[in-house]
Amino acid sequence: MLLSLLSPSELWTGCLDYISRPCTLLLSLVTASLFCLWGREGQVPLLVCGDGFRAFLQRRCPIVAERFCPTPWCWGGRLQTLVRVFIKSSLSITYRNELIRTGDGGQLSLDWVDNSNSAEHPQTSTRPTVLFLPGLTGNSRQTYVLRAVQQATRHGYRCVVMNNRGFGGEELLTPLTFCAADTSDVETVVNHVKKLYPQAPLLGAGVSLGGMLLLNYLARKGQDSKMIAALTLSVCWDSFESSISLEQPINKLLFNRHLTRNLCSAINRHRKILGKVIDVDYVLKARTIREFDERFTSVMFGYKSCADYYRDASPGCKLQKTAVPVLCLNAADDPFSPKHAFPVSLAQRLPNVALLVTAHGGHIGFLEGLFPNGDGYMDRLLGQFVHAAFDNLIGNELFFFIPLFGKQAM
Repeated sequence: MLLSLLSPSELWTGCLDYISRPCTLLLSLVTASLFCLWGREGQVPLLVCGDGFRAFLQRRCPIVAERFCPTPWCWGGRLQTLVRVFIKSSLSITYRNELIRTGDGGQLSLDWVDNSNSAEHPQTSTRPTVLFLPGLTGNSRQTYVLRAVQQATRHGYRCVVMNNRGFGGEELLTPLTFCAADTSDVETVVNHVKKLYPQAPLLGAGVSLGGMLLLNYLARKGQDSKMIAALTLSVCWDSFESSISLEQPINKLLFNRHLTRNLCSAINRHRKILGKVIDVDYVLKARTIREFDERFTSVMFGYKSCADYYRDASPGCKLQKTAVPVLCLNAADDPFSPKHAFPVSLAQRLPNVALLVTAHGGHIGFLEGLFPNGDGYMDRLLGQFVHAAFDNLIGNELFFFIPLFGKQAM
């Protein structure tokens, strides 16, 4: 009876008001919960290192002491890892490509940003150089590489990206690719860069597998690395633990199979030359990274088993052999690199290694802000650390690792 006293317009308005109130209330509760969670979960990353390195980082790289608040609608390491791939826009970076030959008759594709108009470092011969090592199936066109290059060029530095064999668009000239334990290609590139610019200080930055390569290279070369410092982002510290983590059902579905398909695609693309030394069809049946490494990587590089390869590739137990300052960023919820494998106790005893661990961030994620399309925590950290390392060298500030910088600079 009461409804019959209302006009159609009044009835419609009332219905909308009735419906919108719970929706508005629900939206308000969700928003409030997200911001509450954002504030609660945002925290200062754990910094594990010696007192000297800590003082340097807190003074010259203040981001290490800032709270990292991950994007409120992007919780969890898996989501951070996935979303970055789709949400980060590509940047317009113009590379100069160079192909160089390796000792075994192969070739490597290098992508340079010379930064010839650098006002901060106008002298080509002494312009600081950053060497970037991409991840497992990555190259110089990945968004995380492009943003890292942009960060470095903003400070006037020269950049060079080493594309792993077969992933830079170049042809394989020999039946050999790459792996996390074989640092010969890194050494070839470092020697090439230092031959071109012997007076220019060189810093290495590696992402995921690129970080493994970088740490293994530094451990094997020690004082002869020809680098002044290094930075790793989302490095996998223990190949066994990473493999176990990636074989968990959800991680296998979201990441493992995709990466394996990309690896198999690369092998198939170079089938003609790789078929001389391996059974390509057998390799292409691999459904996980471990199966791929069992059928291809360990065989290609002469290991008796995949377990032997994984032991040799894991950089976590080799940190004590490094001789330059190294900053390593990892997230505790990284599905590729589980936190229990982080070499925390070892880093605590070393004067030149710093582990920076965020509670969230995933694998090469570290998204922050409501609309994380621009530079994220990882990008800003790289910019600050690279600048701090080169500026420390040039300014000759008296920190504990100055002698190491002096030996590696030339």
